[in-house]
Amino acid sequence: MTSHDVGAAYAARASEYVDLFGSVEQADDRDRRLVTRWADGLTGRVLDAGCGPGHWTRHLADLGHDVEGADLAEPFLEHARARHPGVPFRRAALDGLGVPDGSLGGVLAWYSVIHTSPSGMDAVLAELARALAHGGGLLLGFFSGPRVEPFDHAVTPAWYWPVAEMSARLTAAGFDVLESETRTDPGRRPHGAITARRAGGPPAPGRG
Repeated sequence: MTSHDVGAAYAARASEYVDLFGSVEQADDRDRRLVTRWADGLTGRVLDAGCGPGHWTRHLADLGHDVEGADLAEPFLEHARARHPGVPFRRAALDGLGVPDGSLGGVLAWYSVIHTSPSGMDAVLAELARALAHGGGLLLGFFSGPRVEPFDHAVTPAWYWPVAEMSARLTAAGFDVLESETRTDPGRRPHGAITARRAGGPPAPGRG
């Protein structure tokens, strides 16, 4: 399944998704704290890659960052522009972010890589690395599991990833993995998150 197929699948169920997950207030408190703490260490322009309804993009903007949201599902972008005026949103795929090399100080990819197959993951991570300045920050959220395997997600098939395997892929793509977390809450699929930094070179550009 291509990234454009995933975008079409979410476009078909955008209203349902917005109702369930369309605000930061609906997110887990622990996730809000993690995203906020990660963002506090960033300098430079930030991209919310696979932004969905734009709630995390708005959150990053409220924290004072120069941030843009990108997604392939046009209904998400329409909702985001209407709900969060003054925050820019545009159409882009994870494997084609449409930004210059090394131009970003941070990328949030919060549950946006979950539909990327193992055969396509390296290309997506390479694109994230290309877009980030050396020293720029990355935060990934995903479904964790004991092995890389697909499952029937409500929208379109998704994948479980062991934290160790995702960390190895990030390292191969040019990242330094800084920290990771997992948790399993009742009635929910296991959660994983990894904070990483684009390796090598000078630090990320200053904010603004």
